[in-house]
Amino acid sequence: MKNFEISVLDLAPVKQGKSIHDTFQDSLSLANHTEQLHYKRFWLAEHHNMESIASSATTVLIGFIANGTKTIRVGSGGIMLPNHSSLIIAEQFGTLESLFPGRIDLGLGRAPGTDGLTAQALGRNPAIINKQFPRQILELQTYFSKDNADALVRAIPGEGLDIPLYILGSSTDSAWLAAELGLPYAFAGHFAPEQMEMAFKIYREHFQPSEQLAQPYLMACINGVAAETSEEAHRMSTTLFQAFINIIRNDRKPFAPPVDDMDDLWSPMEKSMVLQKLKYTLIGNQAEIEEQLKDFQEKFNVDELIINSHIYDHQKRLRSYEIFREAANSLSKA
Repeated sequence: MKNFEISVLDLAPVKQGKSIHDTFQDSLSLANHTEQLHYKRFWLAEHHNMESIASSATTVLIGFIANGTKTIRVGSGGIMLPNHSSLIIAEQFGTLESLFPGRIDLGLGRAPGTDGLTAQALGRNPAIINKQFPRQILELQTYFSKDNADALVRAIPGEGLDIPLYILGSSTDSAWLAAELGLPYAFAGHFAPEQMEMAFKIYREHFQPSEQLAQPYLMACINGVAAETSEEAHRMSTTLFQAFINIIRNDRKPFAPPVDDMDDLWSPMEKSMVLQKLKYTLIGNQAEIEEQLKDFQEKFNVDELIINSHIYDHQKRLRSYEIFREAANSLSKA
């Protein structure tokens, strides 16, 4: 089992009884906390039309987090590129990189980050997404290139800046693309675990070196809930379970506090669906988290683990990331 980096995925979760301003302050607090714990990066994900998630203006929020931190890398996990023009994203991330040199990541996905009606309001054309997404990535690389200086359309700021690109995915399609382009690959195991193993296999076997990357770099995003005791961690995880029930029911209300018994809330079918989607969710005390991390890494051998943590109590969320850091450190010394 090789050593691995650990990072943070934050969706700017909105909690019942809290304002969106509170949400953003909690995100900054989490970024400061994980920076002190030496997490590698802090990513924010683009979503739209959800009462429970406030990271819709992802680039703006990245700037807020980067301005409030000093060393941790900050970026998108990801920008849903077909929602935008390539030039606008190049300019926005060029601006961020110019403000916070050497700290900005640009993770890219093709999903809408929302429902079909909202995707239509964003101006997406589903008939051309699969062709448009790879083309847009190449456009971004062109805009960031020094060689684009003589072009009629240029990204200012952006041109000539070293802004690393990452391909995000929840299926094998993105694995083929990341391998072909020679870019790092991050899989959304926190909500779509079914194809993760096959996607990693495809990426490793078909990877082609590029200017950005000489060998494959694999990142897996998973859910994590850690606490002092196993009982407390499992109770805290019911906030995450309720969030996934809401997705199944198309109910986008803010995140709920934990409950004592999930069987009062979900049907047997809903329970089965939720647990399938949360297959790679790590829950427990530090010893249990260490064992689960070890099992996961022995199976997937990733370069980096990105932890998404839906915990209602902010202080307990901070403590959860401390426990994950301690567990990862313990494994690296083993």
